[in-house]
Amino acid sequence: MSAQADAAAISTQRVKARARIEVEHRAGRSRLARLYQDGAAKIRLPETSADPLEAVLINMAGGLTGGDRLDWEVSVGAAARAVLTTQACEKVYRALAGHAEVDVRLSVGAGGFLGWLPQETISYDCAAFSRTLDADLAAGAEALIVEATVFGRSAMGERVENGTFRDRWRIRREGRLVHAEDFSVGPDIGKTLNRPASGDGRIAVATLLLVSERGEQLLEPARQIVGDDGGASFWTVGQTGKLLARLYAGDGYTLRKRLMPLVALLNGRAGLPKLWSL
Repeated sequence: MSAQADAAAISTQRVKARARIEVEHRAGRSRLARLYQDGAAKIRLPETSADPLEAVLINMAGGLTGGDRLDWEVSVGAAARAVLTTQACEKVYRALAGHAEVDVRLSVGAGGFLGWLPQETISYDCAAFSRTLDADLAAGAEALIVEATVFGRSAMGERVENGTFRDRWRIRREGRLVHAEDFSVGPDIGKTLNRPASGDGRIAVATLLLVSERGEQLLEPARQIVGDDGGASFWTVGQTGKLLARLYAGDGYTLRKRLMPLVALLNGRAGLPKLWSL
């Protein structure tokens, strides 16, 4: 890239957006306590007649590229229940300079439940993306955290050869670290995903983490849905039970065929977010 083009990329207006939602249990059900929105980050609340409270996250910019910054913060109070999803798949476009950054901060009070269920992230060729997710759970709190990524839309003839993609999770319960992982791929994404030990040509991946003791009873049904293209396990860290499942597929459509029933299973009585089936 020439110095002139480099300067133009850096000076281009970038997205700096942030939104926060707080949910509390009041008068027998989960209700909105606070809502803050800044920039392109918006949160909408579809009408629901019973728990959990549903919220939809919207990036009004229509996608992310290098230099963009998007922050989501969710706080669920004691005994409250909330499920958050996105209006559509988040798209990460080619970066001319810098990384697109997403920061997610989640907290759940005692006896509460949070389902963090965004639709897939679609990464384009030469995209640069970095996401951090931190969750703090109180005693007896539960959380279902899902992130799925598709590296290029096969049906559109798109291929991802180059770029960077980083994802960092830190999950704590009662202040104790119960789950940590760092996923990083790039700059030769295409070559990496084609290796037998990594993707073996599969370009769509998903991670689902259920922090809950009930995960042990859901392990076998989860394994039946996952099948051979992925895996699921349950174990206990201290007094905290967690079920971890991973899926991979050759394209986003094939991934979603298993991802949707798995989310519905792990999300309990809330089932699958309505927007996922539209």
